[in-house]
Formats: sequence, structure tokens, C-alpha cells
Amino acid sequence: MGGYLPIAEYGVIGDLHTVALVGTNGSIDWFCTPYFDSPSVFGALLDAQKGGRFRISPTAEQYQSKQLYFPDTNILITRFLTPDGVGELQDCMTVEGADDSVDPHQLLRRVHCVRGEMELQIEVAPRFDYAREEHRLRVHEEGVVFLGRSLALSLAGPAPFDLRDGDAHATITLSEGESATFLMRRCSRDFTPRRMPEVEAESALRATGVYWRSWLSQSRYRGRWREMVQRSALTLKLLTFQPTGAIIASPTTSLPEIAGGSRNWDYRFTWIRDAAFSLYGLLRLGFSEEAAAFMDWLTMRFRESEGRGEGPLQVLYGIDGHSKLTEQTLDHLEGYLGSKPVRIGNAAAEQLQLDIYGELIDSVYLYNKYGAPIYHDAWEDLSEIVEWLCDNWNRPDDGIWETRGGMKDFTYSRLMSWVALDRAIRIGRDRGLPASQRWYVVRDEIYRHIMDRGWNESRKAFVQYHGSDVLDASLLLMPLVLFIAPKDPRWLSTLDAISRELVSDSLVYRYNVAASPDGLDGTEGTFSICSFWYVEALARAGRLDDARVAFEKMLTYANHLGLYSEEIGPSGELLGNFPQAFTHLALISAAVNLDRRLG
Repeated sequence: MGGYLPIAEYGVIGDLHTVALVGTNGSIDWFCTPYFDSPSVFGALLDAQKGGRFRISPTAEQYQSKQLYFPDTNILITRFLTPDGVGELQDCMTVEGADDSVDPHQLLRRVHCVRGEMELQIEVAPRFDYAREEHRLRVHEEGVVFLGRSLALSLAGPAPFDLRDGDAHATITLSEGESATFLMRRCSRDFTPRRMPEVEAESALRATGVYWRSWLSQSRYRGRWREMVQRSALTLKLLTFQPTGAIIASPTTSLPEIAGGSRNWDYRFTWIRDAAFSLYGLLRLGFSEEAAAFMDWLTMRFRESEGRGEGPLQVLYGIDGHSKLTEQTLDHLEGYLGSKPVRIGNAAAEQLQLDIYGELIDSVYLYNKYGAPIYHDAWEDLSEIVEWLCDNWNRPDDGIWETRGGMKDFTYSRLMSWVALDRAIRIGRDRGLPASQRWYVVRDEIYRHIMDRGWNESRKAFVQYHGSDVLDASLLLMPLVLFIAPKDPRWLSTLDAISRELVSDSLVYRYNVAASPDGLDGTEGTFSICSFWYVEALARAGRLDDARVAFEKMLTYANHLGLYSEEIGPSGELLGNFPQAFTHLALISAAVNLDRRLG
């Protein structure tokens, strides 16, 4: 289908409240405002005809484009090379705290002619509320205000705008050394747009760059893969909601796990599961302030844990902590490359996924160890969750992969229940906090249960759920969470089986969909996070050469800016929501641990 860029052809900019995806063609095809989970204003990513976009590109029929980030920042540069000249599109969103003289939360797009001459076309076509809401225009001398029912956006720029069908169009010609700045911001309904003088635009870009470089300078990582680790850190910061400290899984919704398929989900929320990985990554790199903010967010979740239906915690929450995430489909949008349905909200919030308790308590353990000690009231609330898990760990559940094919006795859920009990015991022991003797008994019971029922003797491997013979990449975490020795014969046999059946040139499938129906249609690509787990499992098993080759190969699957989506397709194409925080967290963890073992 025409009109869609490959997912890999996007960069991302943001202001710690939301992000915009900018294509190599200069088009912003995804932008929700004011927050990550707000309705989209530009959504051509999910419907090239109806979704809306903000495009700045050469009028020349033939041109080349290249993208890069201004070093150590989240300022994106798109370079256009035409027969008549070379131009740069400098994109950023201004950040609160960067400079008192610069208003935050503005979308700043500055075009600069580097050589020769360049004619550019500007198309600003907002489609409010996922293209469900009509809007009108109000014209001013220096710009335009787009008026939706619940949101107003102003656009200011140096070119006179041609207004057609509710959209703004313009053409501008720049000679060598000349620049032009277009500024978009949320505004009141009676706001008057004001053009940004070029000296102010340069100052805003400079202040934003200083903000990002100053933040990144806190990183303690000095290993072999510094550039990729730092880009991952900057991406994670972009996916952090500044007011609460929550980190979203991804800023997009409904990008398919296979083109034309229906495995399309809304990831603009915060998963409890991501907590341990997020805190580990942030603490290891030295970002203690972000770790503290996320820990505060998590603490609020388990302190308000009563009356949650299936369990004391939900699987995922809104970025401000709200729990109502009703899933619905937007049938008027065709989806990326025609991949329906387009979904907003996520019904997985209502599932029972017992592994989240292990990930939650592991994150508390890590922060208690490397950050700050847990407070008494928080420990009391956490203890109640541990007691609930003691009574419920052996229930069938929906599992880590949020399958929709019925509950099962997933081995990974039992594994992370063991982690929950083990880490709670460790916190109590290390801090001298009251811990029930029952916790020790249940922890050991879960251990023997996994070794007995999670192990398939005929396959010589741990399997996805009790009674099955299906392998599952989530079990790559068994040695990483210290459940089993990384060179235990049972584990090495499992690792060999996963290597044979789920690994393809360093890329790892979650499980064999054909062998383990999950209640969903179609197939999927390999999961990038699983590939980095595989690297770490190899390294801990002492297979350092294999681990390093697998890691280096995975680096080649990033896009041109070092960004990863959720999955990788058969031809190396990026699939699923983009960029994905979980993948970048796993990259950081694999890099740090591989570095340590290589010496």
C-alpha cells in the first residue's frame, strides 16, 4: 500500500510529556498531545490518507535524505540533498527546565539551507482525536490557529499560508545560509501566533541541546558499546513522563507484529513488568534521579493495591497511575499498511499475570540495594502483596506474553513468583525488617514445583507451561534472576534447545506460535528483547564468543539512528510499536554484563 514509510525510517523527538515521529521524508506522521496517551493530532502512521501529518520537504521530485541526531542529544537532523542544493531540517521539542527564556512543550522545526538553493513545501494537516473530530481555522498575520473541540494548536512561520480544506500549505525558497523556523504549540482559543526570530530559534535549539548533553553526562557507562548504550539511555529518557516518572512501553499504538496482521496493540502505558528492567538500567548507568521518580510511581501502585479484581495489582497503568484502560477499536482507520484493527486502550490490564509481582518486588529489591532504603509503610503494604502471592502463586494465568487463548500454568509466572518471595526475603534480611517464616516455605515450594513440573524430561528443557513440550524465550531469564546456576546441566540443555528451535541468526522468537496457539490470528516476527536476553544468557554460561557475535549482530538490526522496535521481521524489517523501551533496557543490560565478562 502506498503512502507508508518503513517503520525503520523514523526518528523520534520529545519533551518528556509526549513525542513526535519524524520520517526521513520530513513528515511528522505520529504526534499525540499533550501527553503520550492523548488522542493523535498527526496520525498518518496509521492511515496515510485520513490520519494527518506535518510535512516539510523539498519540492524537487528527486532528492536524497539522511537522518542523524545532533551528538548526545534528542535533536533530530534530517538532511535533504537535491540537484540544486543541500538543506537541513532541525527538529526538536523544547523541554521544561532547559532554559527559562524558552517556553517548554513547543514543536520547533527549523529549516536551514547549507549549500546552493532549496525550495521546500510545507503541509500542515492536523486530524484531531484520531481523525474523528472536525476542526476549523483562524488566520493571523504570522500564522494559523487550528481549533478542535477540545484542543487548539497554533502554527507560526515566515511563509504566507495557503488554506485549503482545513489544512495549511506553503512554499518557501531558501538560499545558502538562510533559515526559516516553524513553531507549533498548544494554545488558548484566542491565542495570536508569533513568529520565532531566527536568533531565538538558534537559542532554543542550543538550550535544548545543552539540556540533553547535561543529562547524558551523568551516565557512568564507559564500555565498548558506548554510542549504542547512550542512544538507548536518551531514548528511555524520551519515553519518561516527567510529571510522574513513569516510563511508557512505547509511544505508538497498533503498529503490527507482521504487516497486514491483527496483532496490533496500544503500548502507550506503563507495565509493572518493565519496572525491574527500568530501575536496573537506570541505576547501572547512574541515573539515580530517574530511578527514584519511577520508584515513587511504583510505590504508589502497590500502596493503592486493594480492590483490583484478579489481584492486588494491574498488569499496566496509565502514565499518571490511572487504572481504567478500556480497549476499543478505531474502525475508520485502515492501520499501518492496512493492518487492522487500530486499537486504543489495552484489555491486558484486566488479565491475571502473576509474573508482575516478581518483577515489582525485584525492582524494590534493586532500589533498596542501589538507591534508597524502603520506608516502613511501603514495606507493610508490600508485605500484604507477598502474603497474597503466597496464597495465589499456583493459579493458572495469562502469562507474560498476554496471550488470549486461555489461562495456563506458565513456568515463567512460577519463576517470577519465586523471585517475588526470594527478593522479599532478601530485603527483610538485609534491612532487618519483619518477614514471615511462611515466605521461606513458599519460596522453596515454588522452586521444587518448577524443577518438577516446569521441566520436561523427554525434551531435556524447561518448557512454556506444565505438561507442554513448547519452548519459551522468557525462560532465558532463569539464570539472569539467579533461579538457576548459569552452567547447571539442566539450564545448558534448555539453552541449547532454545538455540536450536527459537534462534535465527541471533534473532529470537518468543515461542513457536504454530506449536502453541495463543488465541490470536497470524504469525509474528522475532522479539528484540528476547534476543538481548539470549546474549546475556550466553555470556553468563561462559559462551563469550557466541554472546559477543550475537550482540554485534543485533546492533546491525537497529535503524539508522540506533532505535529498535518491538520485533524484527524475516527480512530484517522493524515491526511492532516503535521505539520500544523494553528492548533498549535489555540492550543496556546485555552491554553492561557482556562488558564485565569480557574484562
